[in-house]
Amino acid sequence: MCYYKAEDKQPGGWFRRKQEVWAMSVDSKQRGFTLIELLIVIAIIGILAAIALPLYKTHTIKARLTEVTNAMRDVATAVNSYRQDSEGSGSWPDCPSIVEIQASLGVALGAVSRVGAMRITQATGVITATVTNVDTKVDGHTLVLTPSLGSDGSISWAWDASGTVAPNFIPVR
Repeated sequence: MCYYKAEDKQPGGWFRRKQEVWAMSVDSKQRGFTLIELLIVIAIIGILAAIALPLYKTHTIKARLTEVTNAMRDVATAVNSYRQDSEGSGSWPDCPSIVEIQASLGVALGAVSRVGAMRITQATGVITATVTNVDTKVDGHTLVLTPSLGSDGSISWAWDASGTVAPNFIPVR
């Protein structure tokens, strides 16, 4: 039993008919994405960007502030040595500027570009640094590192909230 049509009997008829059927089936299939699918993808990207960009900005500021906090910790270590070497007088160094800190404590702060000013208060030993070249949210603000004396004469340091840097940028330890 053979099911041929009259047009199939013509030269190339069967092959031509198969090509036509194949072309119709390809055209009827979906090509690409629908508009709603594209809008959903764009909305998801927008939501992720709205969450990620502020977090990225905060972490970038914290990373840049690390240079300032490390410089302040170096100064705090030098202040510890100064106080212990002061032969029982228990005095804090009098350093109202970076130049005096470098001269009297020997801490090299010349290469630290993110510290605009730094001072050590002689009466309390508090180290205060003015932040610069980090971000407009923290430039011109101050970080404060406060000493506290232990009963055995040891000195521990804590970041003080009396500075003007926002609390979310102050280091934890």
